[in-house]
Amino acid sequence: METKLRIALQKKGRLFEDSRELLKESGIKFNLGNGRLVATANKFPLEVLFLRDDDIPQTVADGVADIGIVGQNELEEKGFALKTEKELGFSKCRLSLAIPKELEYTGLEWFDNKKIATSYPEILKKFFADKKINAEIHEIAGSVEIAPGIGLADAIFDIVSSGSTLVANHLKEVEKVMDSEAVLVSNGKLSPEKEALLGQMIFRMNAVMASNSNKYILLNAPNDNLDKIIKILPGMKSPTVLPLAQEGWSSVHSVIKEDQFWDVIGQLKENGAEGILIVPIEKMIL
Repeated sequence: METKLRIALQKKGRLFEDSRELLKESGIKFNLGNGRLVATANKFPLEVLFLRDDDIPQTVADGVADIGIVGQNELEEKGFALKTEKELGFSKCRLSLAIPKELEYTGLEWFDNKKIATSYPEILKKFFADKKINAEIHEIAGSVEIAPGIGLADAIFDIVSSGSTLVANHLKEVEKVMDSEAVLVSNGKLSPEKEALLGQMIFRMNAVMASNSNKYILLNAPNDNLDKIIKILPGMKSPTVLPLAQEGWSSVHSVIKEDQFWDVIGQLKENGAEGILIVPIEKMIL
């Protein structure tokens, strides 16, 4: 019988969409049907379980699924001892404390003897215990941001992405407790065969993620400045340099980090680079 990995994914929402896209770009596709809770991947030995995000840590811990993609916030809240195989770089957010915007914030002591509404009571309890803050924590599910407005709590502890939800509810962020992003986790008890499949999956994910964070760059450079331009564009090992038909010029090919793009382009222009082309990389094997 063919060995298959079983992965737990959030059944809907942004985390699911981003997870599915990463798997798709990694050559692992699966069909979705209305209300389906299980699917089988095409061209890779993988079975997919669709669950609530807060059920994923326990499902992996209990061995019902071998691996899962879940937010670090849910992982921390549930407290299961799972192995983080890879940070995935999407579904980034932070868990923060927020208070009504009209109130003056004087520091963490502000929360002493206050009521805090949250869907993440365990994370907040640990944080307050470390900071020696004595607060009353009310666990509620969903719509945490309305709690101060209806008199249920003095403040909230919740996920913040853009901050627009806080603004809409007349709240302001005052303390960040933790950053979070999606992670690939396992129960750490995989058979050698499943470990090998997980290694293949992570290899593919690394190639996709490297291509998304890097760009291929081509440019024409005056030979007099080649040494300076090569220092600006080290590439993965070193740039490719090819002579042009026009004497005194060369074509330089390399790879740059996307987050360094504008700084690098400015330096290249200052050193005489022309005809700069930036090309997306579909896959990148390091």
